[in-house]
Amino acid sequence: MTKPLADRIALVTGASRGIGFATALALAKAGAHIVATARTQGGLEELDDEIRKVGGSATLVPLNLTDFDGIARLGAGLHERYGKLDILVGNAGVLGPSSPVGHIELKTFNDVMAVNVSANFQLIRCMEPLLRQSDAGRAVFITAGAATKATAYVSPYATSKAALETLARAWANETANTAIRVNLFSPGPIRTRMRAALMPGEDPATLDTPEQVAEFIVPLCAPEWTETGKFYDYKTRTLMSFRAPA
Repeated sequence: MTKPLADRIALVTGASRGIGFATALALAKAGAHIVATARTQGGLEELDDEIRKVGGSATLVPLNLTDFDGIARLGAGLHERYGKLDILVGNAGVLGPSSPVGHIELKTFNDVMAVNVSANFQLIRCMEPLLRQSDAGRAVFITAGAATKATAYVSPYATSKAALETLARAWANETANTAIRVNLFSPGPIRTRMRAALMPGEDPATLDTPEQVAEFIVPLCAPEWTETGKFYDYKTRTLMSFRAPA
């Protein structure tokens, strides 16, 4: 049986656990070769083991995404090895502190922005030329409800996700007349370490798993997906267009 993503190259950031791990594995099951990045070597090796079990293949790239030169080297390496990139899943992110705005140090704020925004900016810069070489380049960035709700006490995270959404939408507009499609995916509360850190008293059994979420991310990565500049809300299973404030 031909797999729907056979011969496609997929870069997934933050792939050592959670939604990134599950998405990388789901894409591999669909036939894509996975280029997996994360800071944790052990988590990447566990992912590789799982991908091999389903007959897939992966390239592991231990990388801290605040190493912006490292992202550029990754882009150069992908160009040399494959000459293209078909799928980019910008999943890596950090929660940052849970604290009132006035109690947060500037460095701490900047550290969150570096991972959640600047790293994705650099990924776009370095991967767009490769995505343009694909017959159907697809990019999906993981966002959060905090971006629009301006959730109290997680201002660096909320601000960074709002910035990421605008960045992705601007890129979608710039590439609307190309074969590239750029979209945002909001998973909502999911059974991850990040959620447990934010809501330690919550029963994780009441939440959907990363594996359930990943099944909805994969279609956005497929050549058949034609929408761009949209926002997929997993909680309501709804693809949304952005609307300007009244």
